[in-house]
Amino acid sequence: MTLTDVAVIGSGAAGLTLALSLANYCKVTVLSKGPLSEGSTLYAQGGIAAVFDKNDSIESHVEDTLDAGAGLCDKAAVHYTASHARECMQWLIDQGVPFDMEKNSAGLERYHLTREGGHSHRRILHAADATGKAVQMTLIEQVKQHANITILEKHNAIDLITDKKLSRDGTHCHGLYMWNRELEQVEILSARFIALATGGASKVYLYTSNPDIASGDGIAMAWRAGCRVANMEFNQFHPTSLYHPELQNFLITEAMRGEGALLKRPDGTRFMPDFDERAELAPRDIVARAIDFEMKKLGANCVYLDISHKDKNFIIDHFPTIYAKCLSVGIDITKEAIPVVPAAHYTCGGVITDFNGKTDLDNLYAIGEVAYTGLHGANRMASNSLLECIVFAHAAAKDIIAKLNDTPVRAKIPDWDESRVCNSDEEVVITHNWHELRLFMWDYVGIVRSTKRLERALRRVELLQQEINEYYANFRVSNNLLELRNLVQVAELIIRCALERKESRGLHFTLDFPNLSADTKPTILSH
Repeated sequence: MTLTDVAVIGSGAAGLTLALSLANYCKVTVLSKGPLSEGSTLYAQGGIAAVFDKNDSIESHVEDTLDAGAGLCDKAAVHYTASHARECMQWLIDQGVPFDMEKNSAGLERYHLTREGGHSHRRILHAADATGKAVQMTLIEQVKQHANITILEKHNAIDLITDKKLSRDGTHCHGLYMWNRELEQVEILSARFIALATGGASKVYLYTSNPDIASGDGIAMAWRAGCRVANMEFNQFHPTSLYHPELQNFLITEAMRGEGALLKRPDGTRFMPDFDERAELAPRDIVARAIDFEMKKLGANCVYLDISHKDKNFIIDHFPTIYAKCLSVGIDITKEAIPVVPAAHYTCGGVITDFNGKTDLDNLYAIGEVAYTGLHGANRMASNSLLECIVFAHAAAKDIIAKLNDTPVRAKIPDWDESRVCNSDEEVVITHNWHELRLFMWDYVGIVRSTKRLERALRRVELLQQEINEYYANFRVSNNLLELRNLVQVAELIIRCALERKESRGLHFTLDFPNLSADTKPTILSH
């Protein structure tokens, strides 16, 4: 068994920010399922929202976010996030993140701010079209240099360890069981505090912009440990993922539409003005449904995103990553339109926390996409996601530091049942179930839903859970099995939340309840 002060599960923007914010005060252990860099942060293109323009305001950022959230945002959470945005961006700048600069009319340098869908002002700080990569690599460099941070790569968290004895404030969390993928053995990590920074669950869908690690691990583990979850029905589908067999899951940033790119049918005509007065700058849920509608109406495999009317140098300077990637498969975006389709992109719901990132369990925190803070409501506004990671990581760090001296580490924890680790040649079962899950979630619980589709999906989830429980109890623990187990659990939570919501709002659109209801409460699931 290994002892640490704080165990951070996940190595994206939220997890690494928390680790760095704590490391001067205590020992921190960071778990990463794969290489330290692999995660959704690395692939985030657009940028981070914060008020830097004198013509902008925190109030405007708040109003834009509330509007995008379709009436389900927690206004206090939105205001808290927006009001801490600039100081958190300054922290990233101090760490060395190279946000793009420009010169004003007086020749003085300032940060270049772009605009994305749902924003009424230019307030997006960015590093070309690879902001997430710039943030991730900068934080990794800082983390590797800190003596108080231990990094455990290729380690999967299996389950949280709780004591089931109710204290005045609830059940305590003392650590976790983890799977060492290289040694193929279960290990124990005991910690004063545990932070879930595992990202979202978009891998539950057949088409996604997310990397393979986005398998809902933190949400599933927190639920199994007794935490509540909220708004799991709201899954954001990014409108523009590249449609090409050689570059699956490659995202075309929303910032491209912010800079004038137009969505077109295969015949070259625009369609977004038919759906929303904001056209290509409408919130993502509106754009994704419009694309889905046009594809189904026309029987088309994709639609097209066209920025070729812009100056060639402008395109290459602003979108070098996209230009190079598309060119590698024969698409010159300076001369032709990009074939695009929607793809599962962001989990707006998650584990319920307070403004310090604290969950229902003592000593357990959740930050970033894994958490439900109330910021996103029924739809996430572009570039608020990385912001949420940084803001709530700092908040959690302050809360943990204040409690360090009053929270002992637990030295005695039950061993893992080694009978549950043995050889098996049944990995084909896992592969089959994985594909089945992602296929019916895409067909039945995707951009457009119905009660009948949701009920069908729930019946299939229940069958898969039965198979997994039998397999998990008798065969080998493996990376694939752990992720399948978590994804099936998250799928159940998504479906149950979707069945609870008897309306269409934001990212949840159902044929049986196409209108808004008067109820603006979050969908909360508890044990």
